Amino acid sequence: MENENKNNYKTNQRKDKSENVLALSILISSIIIAGAWLYKMDKQNPEFSPDSLSQEQTTVEKLAEEVIPSEGVIIPVVWGDMGARMVEAGVIDASKFKNLYSLDGKFDGEYEELLLGKNNGQIKITRKNAQYLLNLFWALGLSNQNPILESREEMNNPTYGGADNYASTAGWTISVGNPMEHYSRHTFFNLTAEQQRMVDKISAGIYRPCCDNSVHFPDCNHGMAMLGLLEMMASEGASEKEMWQTALAVNSYWFPDTYMTIGLYKSGQGVGWTDVDPKEVLGKSFSSASGYARVASEVQNPTQSSGGGCSV
Repeated sequence: MENENKNNYKTNQRKDKSENVLALSILISSIIIAGAWLYKMDKQNPEFSPDSLSQEQTTVEKLAEEVIPSEGVIIPVVWGDMGARMVEAGVIDASKFKNLYSLDGKFDGEYEELLLGKNNGQIKITRKNAQYLLNLFWALGLSNQNPILESREEMNNPTYGGADNYASTAGWTISVGNPMEHYSRHTFFNLTAEQQRMVDKISAGIYRPCCDNSVHFPDCNHGMAMLGLLEMMASEGASEKEMWQTALAVNSYWFPDTYMTIGLYKSGQGVGWTDVDPKEVLGKSFSSASGYARVASEVQNPTQSSGGGCSV
């Protein structure tokens, strides 16, 4: 993996300080994508009519309900007192964390309970709380002890400057003390050898469109958060199938524009979102920065393909 893919904190710092996944903005951006697609179809298709635009907008709205349902998606883990345990350990400074959301009035009862409550059940990720959950799972992935974080092949590789220089580490500014004081230092749950094997395997197959690295190299907040989620799911006995499916659902809420575009691409191939293979869509060919760039270019340029407006 080339050095330019290793997101150095100084040039690629990512801090999610507010909830930026709003249903309206998602829908608008999705319609813009569809509109660009249709514009190019109009150039090549003499039978195209303006009425197609409203039909395509309806299609996009339906797709949004499949990719990022407005009612949310249940994450099959029991959160319990995990937030409170991370606060007690100093991984999260509760005052700093609350301040991220309190200034604009977004820190509500749900957020309070997830951060400090002791009896949380399963989590539901929604368009509203997706970024809040991203930060909670970021803290978990950063702090829970795991061999992935300690490997000298990726995060601790001296060639890339060590583990303290990434957006996922130096960018975590709301801990008590230096974030590296918590890096792989706490045991919130122990994984069996088989559970760790699943985390290793699945994390190596999940990418995100902000870079070309897999979750197994969690150098940004999204990668670290997904690692935390995979560890927690494995610790609670989730199956490999459940982990792949949940990872796709969660990544879709964290990167809604990305997966709406991929959904349009798949639709052009005659594949509905409910029929996509999570392993394929989460893989490098679709979900990495380079893979997504290819997909987006093909959605925007249907003239390069036959049928459906998208090329393979």
